[in-house]
Amino acid sequence: MDIVQAIVLGLVQGLTEFIPVSSSGHLVLAQAIFGQASDQLFVESLDIGTTLALIIFFWPRIMNLFRQVVKQKDYRLARNILITCIPAGAIGFVFASAIENNTALVNPLVVALMLGMVGIMLIIVERLPKRGEVSDGAKLSWRRALVIGVAQAFALIPGVSRSGSTIIAGRVMGLKAEPAAEYSFMVAIPIMLGLIAKLLLKSSDRAYIMAHLAPVVIANIAAFASGILAIGFLLRYLSKHSLAVFGWYRVALAIAVLLIILVQ
Repeated sequence: MDIVQAIVLGLVQGLTEFIPVSSSGHLVLAQAIFGQASDQLFVESLDIGTTLALIIFFWPRIMNLFRQVVKQKDYRLARNILITCIPAGAIGFVFASAIENNTALVNPLVVALMLGMVGIMLIIVERLPKRGEVSDGAKLSWRRALVIGVAQAFALIPGVSRSGSTIIAGRVMGLKAEPAAEYSFMVAIPIMLGLIAKLLLKSSDRAYIMAHLAPVVIANIAAFASGILAIGFLLRYLSKHSLAVFGWYRVALAIAVLLIILVQ
């Protein structure tokens, strides 16, 4: 992989990890455009940059959460984040190898189908029946937090989108769009830290990173910078607008990919 490709993949990761259009799906498509087979370990390594972007952007909220737990003995938000992380964490831990080695999941057809399905949900989410409104993630019941966690687990399929699935579920569970996005990002931090820990603890993954250190570092710098911009953009956008535009984008991209597959 050359440096230009690494930068492009890093930018794709940073811009699409947080905007609900599916980073994994876009990375599969980008690698296909480059004529590359899907490199799952390289894709996973890009979580380093986007996780760092999340932590830095939400550092004041993270510190506030720490104070709530330690000083105020208010465990509600921490409890809900933990509950939401359980389904995806458990499935990822048990089936990590099967998911990584399942080439059927990382192909443009699956990505296109998932882009379209979740895109339709983003378009119609405002019309879906919702539970009683809650102001933020701390106010969610444990059952609602678990529903969001189950939705997050589906993001293991390329094309679904972690942020997309959790924001949709958060909206249905009573959160407004901006608080749903904030909660989605907060619950992503433990999951992404777990993925990074796996990369650093598994000897074969460490060996891969060291063998491809230059493109991995450059791609992560691009992912970090673009990720910071994407988080700020999405939160500002959702404070005044709905999710529908991202749904229409996903549907249009899905149709384009399906047409390309059909004419090949």
